[in-house]
Amino acid sequence: MSILTRRGLLKSGAVMGAGMAAPTFFVNQAHAYTNAPTGGSVTLGFNVPQSGPYADEGADELRAYELAVEHLNGGGDGGMMNTFTSKALKGNGILGKKVEYVTGDTQTKADAARASARSMIEKDRAVMITGGSSSGVAVAVQALCQEAGVIFMAGLTHSNDTTGKDKKANGFRHFFNSYMSGAALAPILGANYGKDRKAYHLTADYNWGYTTEEAVRTSTEAMGWETVAAVKTPLTQTDFSSYITPVLQSDADVLVLNHYGGNMVNSLTNAVQFGLRDKLVNGKNFEIIVPLYSRLMAKGAGANVKGIFGSTNWHWSLSDEGSKAFVKSFGEKYGFPPSQAAHTTYVQAILYADACERAGTFNPCGVAEALEGFEFDGMGNGPTLYRAEDHQCFKDVLVVKGKENPTSEFDLLEIVEVTPAAQVTYDASIFGGELGACNPGA
Repeated sequence: MSILTRRGLLKSGAVMGAGMAAPTFFVNQAHAYTNAPTGGSVTLGFNVPQSGPYADEGADELRAYELAVEHLNGGGDGGMMNTFTSKALKGNGILGKKVEYVTGDTQTKADAARASARSMIEKDRAVMITGGSSSGVAVAVQALCQEAGVIFMAGLTHSNDTTGKDKKANGFRHFFNSYMSGAALAPILGANYGKDRKAYHLTADYNWGYTTEEAVRTSTEAMGWETVAAVKTPLTQTDFSSYITPVLQSDADVLVLNHYGGNMVNSLTNAVQFGLRDKLVNGKNFEIIVPLYSRLMAKGAGANVKGIFGSTNWHWSLSDEGSKAFVKSFGEKYGFPPSQAAHTTYVQAILYADACERAGTFNPCGVAEALEGFEFDGMGNGPTLYRAEDHQCFKDVLVVKGKENPTSEFDLLEIVEVTPAAQVTYDASIFGGELGACNPGA
């Protein structure tokens, strides 16, 4: 069949991206979809930051993906496949096909991420793309996957936009979002720091930073805090000294670092070096808040994280059976506990495979239907819902703080509150956007 003929099979809703070569389409009787596997294997695309400010998260994501592939193919101890409430997976690949994978480097840049995802789809015939440690990257790649007719299982992306104004029918997110962080953090901040505070925000200059700042501002202002300044900082910034000086000159008594990865490590280090944590302002001890935490960030920042509050999607110290199974598998393979980035990417790979098994197909629209409204447990966050209206997962959210007396280089955060899912659940319409229709690509 010629390329022209294959394009003629495209449904009216399957629009190819400008300048994007047509992936290979296969027709099976009346059904057609992008990169349908024809042999004994199926290829997944793991698109992670292997360079740039989020490279540490990307390295851990890739470790988790490789572990998931091992488990899906019947190797290792099976990890969370043993605790997952769905029992559709058999350890013989996906739908009897061996799982293979290709990797790409997003560089934490949207253009680079789209280019590597496009290559995976067109050249490597990946039937699903997953990964990322930046919401700007996630939104860009999710849009590409929608155009190409493949499923996108988002990795670490925290902006409201991913399943809000930029949501897509072919995209799904397990990770929590900025709104949830704000809703979980505010009561803890009020109880520990009082309701009469003046906050200064430093915010990464892209969509994740914007929505995180907005979420924390909205939730803290609602309880009485005043926002005295909000300053954008470049994602490429490594020295934040020039941004800390104005904080000292303001009357703020709280600094909110809407930074992640290497950005957070550097900005927090600079803030501590400038003596912010030793200051008394407005008769109160000066405090620093990190809305989105990870073990990798805590390790990078070292003793500077002690006593600092933040939120996280998951932590390796959780005692549920799923978390323990994953920590055991990951630890035995790599020699250290997994990060929240590793956890969410492992879960996304397993959830995708499980949806294929339950749907009996790799067709993205069948997979999407199996994921929409899916309720599950045993994956480390308690009972979880993949909401049909926006493809966002809802589960318990952890509020953590840096440990005062860590016992090891990995034991840096302590869980201070497990916020019930009901407390962070919101109406699917509040962030706008249209989910649209699933695109099978053919």
